Amino acid sequence: MYLVAVLGNLLIVLAVGSDPRLHTPMYFFLCNLSLADIGFISTTVPKMIVDLQTHSRAISYAGCLAQMSLFTIFGCMDDFLLMVMAYDRFVAICHPLHYAVTMNPHHCGVLIFVSFLTSLLDSQLHNLTALQFAYIKGVEISNFFCDPSQILNLACSDTFTNNMVMYFAVAISGFVPISGILLSYYKIISSVLRIPSSDGKYKAFSTCGSHLAVVCLFYGAAFGVYLGSAVSHSPRKGAVASVMYAVVTPMLNPFIYSLRNRDIKNTLTRLCSRLV
Repeated sequence: MYLVAVLGNLLIVLAVGSDPRLHTPMYFFLCNLSLADIGFISTTVPKMIVDLQTHSRAISYAGCLAQMSLFTIFGCMDDFLLMVMAYDRFVAICHPLHYAVTMNPHHCGVLIFVSFLTSLLDSQLHNLTALQFAYIKGVEISNFFCDPSQILNLACSDTFTNNMVMYFAVAISGFVPISGILLSYYKIISSVLRIPSSDGKYKAFSTCGSHLAVVCLFYGAAFGVYLGSAVSHSPRKGAVASVMYAVVTPMLNPFIYSLRNRDIKNTLTRLCSRLV
């Protein structure tokens, strides 16, 4: 699954980079999403594979903090890139005449930079909170990686401050992107419903199909982790749900975009024919 995820996302990056017809904002953001997915899955799965081979689940304190930090950065990047892609579809459908001006290369670069900077801030908030904990040996976590929610639950100090930091971090990485996605699609649906022809409505909605599938898969699995663990308190169910959004989602994203996107399929077909 790890190799399929990495190779699939690398194929998306290669396809976008090799075909000048795909040098558009939508595919630029898709390329960055694929890179974020590679980093996201590479933060957790290689360590898990080593643990399975060595029959040891130990990780150092510094290694745990590093893993949590990188996991948060790439996870937040996924969140914000999905929001930026929703905004891109909103401008393309609701303001098509202004699309070239609004989504110019400089604006697209700024959106990527702000997404990364916000993700970095969010990860450092988690790390600063975790660094205040007393160093305890032999702590066990009911997951296959250093899940930020479980790490911060080990706090032995001021839980009120930790909770406030957690709520603020969740607002940055969760509430803001979800609100942006919902607002964008509210505007998109309102505009599409005013299109008189059914063909025009289908064409407009078809450009959003892949993005909506990825959004539902990513957020559905992520919400399943935290809501499921809050209701059932089952470590096994929490770990299974974590596998869904930390491993399965990055693996399925390339298939969703390549199978539902004619331009990506044509480019990949040409690349395969060249190699053969």
